[in-house]
Amino acid sequence: MAFPIKVCVVCGEEFELRPDKPGFANRCWDCSAEEASKEQTEGGSTQDRGRDAARREAMKNLLYRKDS
Repeated sequence: MAFPIKVCVVCGEEFELRPDKPGFANRCWDCSAEEASKEQTEGGSTQDRGRDAARREAMKNLLYRKDS
């Protein structure tokens, strides 16, 4: 079975869309790897942790609050 041929929206090159390909389905292997490395170096994970902690706290308050 042949894999579908797609065109990368970033660089315009054709690539085979395989099931084990990381990243977006409309980006080639190289552009997906560049995007993943950018996310790791930007340091957005500290913001995500704070946002996730706030979300967990809000859900806990909604689920377990006592209505008197």
